[in-house]
Amino acid sequence: MRVDPNLLIVFLAVAERGSLSAAASHLDVTRSAVSQSLRRLEDRLGTALVVRTTRSARLTETGVRLRDRLSGPFFEINESLDTILGDATPTGFLRLAVASIAERILSGPLIASFAEAYPGIMIDVTVTDAVIDIVEHGFDAGVRLGEVVEQDMIAVPVGGEIREMAVAAPGFLARYGCPEHPRDLTRFPCIGWRPSPDAAPYRWEFYEKGQLFSVQVDPQITTNDPRFMLRSALAGAGITFTTEETFQPYVDRGELVSILGDYLKPFPGFFLYFPARRHMAPKLRAFVDHVRVHADDISMSNVV
Repeated sequence: MRVDPNLLIVFLAVAERGSLSAAASHLDVTRSAVSQSLRRLEDRLGTALVVRTTRSARLTETGVRLRDRLSGPFFEINESLDTILGDATPTGFLRLAVASIAERILSGPLIASFAEAYPGIMIDVTVTDAVIDIVEHGFDAGVRLGEVVEQDMIAVPVGGEIREMAVAAPGFLARYGCPEHPRDLTRFPCIGWRPSPDAAPYRWEFYEKGQLFSVQVDPQITTNDPRFMLRSALAGAGITFTTEETFQPYVDRGELVSILGDYLKPFPGFFLYFPARRHMAPKLRAFVDHVRVHADDISMSNVV
């Protein structure tokens, strides 16, 4: 049976990225074009390959078997082309999903030097704290705290260890006093963070006698924007909690006061992560290599 290879390429894009929209973005075509190509392929084969919904695409049993049989040969073809082309500069559309508190790692010198080195790669960065499947949503890679990266991903450390800090304005501490222990925070006005409107506020984590424990504060103010947390704390609205690098310049100037520091210690920070595949797209390989080379130069010292 002869099948148009272009239809197989569309099918693999949907299978890999988990939705027609993500596949369309990857292939730089319309969602309608992807849907029509899938329908043509299914008609040609006489069987359903993909169960479509408004948000995702799930492979049928036949679709899974076809994906597994096709993935290897197509990757071999791409690898052979890369070998034949030799030192051809990577090109394409590189999509990255980055947690808001990690955005400072990429923005600035790192992304600027990468863009200069690879002018043929178009970089699209989405800053989001939502817990998403980067493959399903069509991203090539993501950057977030290592503790929330899925175990089946390849993770490359960026930016070194980080430390969290609890702070408040001097005027706030003069009015309310200072908590002596992290569990005292439940009696103070706090400014909390949540990744999305339907998520609970983040639990603040501390160490005592080598043991990690968390405190569920009841924030009077909650937001998903670290900048809002910072400005609110500066205005004396409450105690807040995020990475040390965000607050340190303000602590150094006396605009904020660091508290409970004896209960906080450094921990592994942010990681660039991406799906484990036998073959990596040249555009992603270039970015991963660039991050590895410049990992020691990455600084989180820029303020929000």
